[in-house]
Amino acid sequence: MKRLNFLAAIVLIIACGPLVAQQSQDFGQYAVHYNVINSDLIPAQVAQGYGIKRSGSRALVNITVMDMSAGGSGQPVQAQITTQAINLSGQRRDVAMREISDPEGGLYYIGELPIHNMESYNFKVNIKLATEPKAFELEFRQQLYTQ
Repeated sequence: MKRLNFLAAIVLIIACGPLVAQQSQDFGQYAVHYNVINSDLIPAQVAQGYGIKRSGSRALVNITVMDMSAGGSGQPVQAQITTQAINLSGQRRDVAMREISDPEGGLYYIGELPIHNMESYNFKVNIKLATEPKAFELEFRQQLYTQ
């Protein structure tokens, strides 16, 4: 039940439009969806169930890898994901990512990091799939706000 609640919370957050930008990048037959949100946006019960620390000064990184070869909306695939966040001062934070799966077949990789208001981070994500000889490298920048 709590896994379904997490999925519902993520879907709700993604649907918030301008407040939360969901991006994706294609790597051949794979699409990597990613977003970074303030952890305060996660409902308290869901955060507690998944051990997520809710705080206006913490961000939640969310990564999903989809195999698009079957067509349609794709199938989630397992991956080894490592993430680094580097602020504009050059301070590097390794973001510990962990896998969350839901009964409906969803597969998410989440990690948390402390943030300061209006701080910009360059994220570097390494995605290794068992079926691919080389890892995918994803890089993006996002400015974060505290609440």
